[in-house]
Amino acid sequence: MTPATGDKGQGDELMSDATKRFPLMATRLMPEAVEARFRDEFDARPNEEDTPLDRKLLIERAEGCHGIVGSPTERFDAETIALLPESVEILATFSVGCDHIDLEAAKARGLVVCNTPDVLTDATADTTILCLLGAARMAQSAEAVLRRGEWGRWSPRGMLGTDMTGKRLGIVGMGRIGQGVARRAQGFGMEVMYHNRRERPPEEAEGATFHADAAEMLPQCDFLALTCPLTDETHHWLNAERIALLPDGAVVANTARGPVVDDDALIPALESGRVAAAGLDVFTGEPKLDERYLKLENAFLLPHIGSATIETRNAMGFRCLDNMKAHAEGTDYPSRVA
Repeated sequence: MTPATGDKGQGDELMSDATKRFPLMATRLMPEAVEARFRDEFDARPNEEDTPLDRKLLIERAEGCHGIVGSPTERFDAETIALLPESVEILATFSVGCDHIDLEAAKARGLVVCNTPDVLTDATADTTILCLLGAARMAQSAEAVLRRGEWGRWSPRGMLGTDMTGKRLGIVGMGRIGQGVARRAQGFGMEVMYHNRRERPPEEAEGATFHADAAEMLPQCDFLALTCPLTDETHHWLNAERIALLPDGAVVANTARGPVVDDDALIPALESGRVAAAGLDVFTGEPKLDERYLKLENAFLLPHIGSATIETRNAMGFRCLDNMKAHAEGTDYPSRVA
């Protein structure tokens, strides 16, 4: 398909025609405002019932489509990409992370891949602070006591957590979300450090101290926030060796991707109290997770809600559609990764 272009005087009309003639499939039912724009502006192929799509059904539904708005619930591995109909030219993922997409296979096929950076920074940074604070104050355990009807006589030793104020926070991954976490941590008067592939310029460091070697940073971390992408280098980044470097009683939060944490290392550390608490919004194999976490009173657990605000999910969906519109009209992509 050749993207439609036209004279400047007829630009708006021709641009509208370009998208209306663009067959676009969505693998999931999107937020109402996004779904309305999707159906209004494109030759829309929605997933009306939000039916789970395995590889076979996804490929069947993609027949004749030029674009796919996908999500992390579908894996676009090399085999899936190879089997996509020839008509498919662009994939926009309803996420920042692209670990569910084989980008090399996409490039080899000539498939454009776009994501949704920037728009979910604040919501996910908020959730990271929620995980740190919820874990530190044993919020999930305290709520469970209340819901079970076991809240009894007040006790000076009851349901004790730990303060965040004035403590030392280490951030692994100083991208947009890591920077957002650093800004928020300043409100707690925390001393902030970060480990990243490269040092950020001062205006992007948010006052945090750079550590090129994580082994130098970890012994100083009363709190540790994982906000890095999932790559071969960060898979099981938080392992037994690195946990052993943390101070006794540290609090850990993961809002990156589940496999950044080695469950077989973190769970025993939580069971023993070596790590005081963990706030986790992501899990290996989600929506399934290691059931051992469910038995831990010092685990504050959330079902991957990092970007789950109306404003953020709308912005993510609109970014997907903006990328599709750009492809249909032959203009620059707002956020292309391949």
